[in-house]
Amino acid sequence: MNIEILLAFAAATATLAIAPGPDNIFVLVQSITNGKKQGLAVVAGLMSGCLVHTTLLAFGISIIIRDNLYLFWMIKLFGAGYLLYLAYKVYQAKAEIVLDIKVNQTTSVWPLFKKGFWMNVLNPKVTIFFLAFFPGFLFSDTLSPYIQFYLLGFLFILVSSLIFCAIAILAGRVGAYLNSHAKAGFYLKWMQIVVFVGLAIYLVGTGK
Repeated sequence: MNIEILLAFAAATATLAIAPGPDNIFVLVQSITNGKKQGLAVVAGLMSGCLVHTTLLAFGISIIIRDNLYLFWMIKLFGAGYLLYLAYKVYQAKAEIVLDIKVNQTTSVWPLFKKGFWMNVLNPKVTIFFLAFFPGFLFSDTLSPYIQFYLLGFLFILVSSLIFCAIAILAGRVGAYLNSHAKAGFYLKWMQIVVFVGLAIYLVGTGK
């Protein structure tokens, strides 16, 4: 088992979780408008959805690894291309972070959990991202790919949950900081670009 690979995976996950995106912005907005409990409910829903994508990835790609390593290499090339595409989309996007707090006021926790869950599960971009992100971080020659993908999935959920929960709990401060620091969006934008490009290079450079 290669601990360095797991640490690199955790670091990349943390960076992407911190960088502004639809999920953490939604958590932030719900926490500001409805309260910390509601924000945490959204986090729980989003992370539960990640389990579905992890399962799809684990069973689908593990079979490919077992039966066709050439096809697995082609998937990694596709993943690298997709990560470069994401970097390009971030580059095209504006650096400003807009917090639209004029949302439907929902005080019940359960509807927000379900909304977070279905937002994640029904988003095909999450499946594609997992497909692009995970295969380069298989960390053991002895453990089954099924187990490795699930461990990566749980590590992804753990790291993302910690950061998203911190955003929910510190929503007021985070929102005030983003509104008062115009350059924050610029730095976070380029942080995403560097991570996506770095992941693409890493994915192509790792062999399996």
